[in-house]
Amino acid sequence: MNQMQSLTVVELLKQVVTSWQVIAVTIAIVLYLQLVFLVTRKRRGPSKIHKMSAKPAKVKAKSEPAAIAPEEAGAGKSSNEELGLEEK
Repeated sequence: MNQMQSLTVVELLKQVVTSWQVIAVTIAIVLYLQLVFLVTRKRRGPSKIHKMSAKPAKVKAKSEPAAIAPEEAGAGKSSNEELGLEEK
């Protein structure tokens, strides 16, 4: 009698697992979780692993600023005098 009950339980579990309701709910949960992970990844930006493996961006050489005319620099004062620095 015990063996018959275990066979009945196994058959019942097979029917439950293969029912369309369980399969539909499982697919819905998986799709929902994928959507949640996608949204969180987009909001957070690239993961640390991707940041580490990414090649460093090449920095363009900055062009040197044009020379400032003495009248623009402060009525003929040198830049050290403007900042209150003394030359030694």
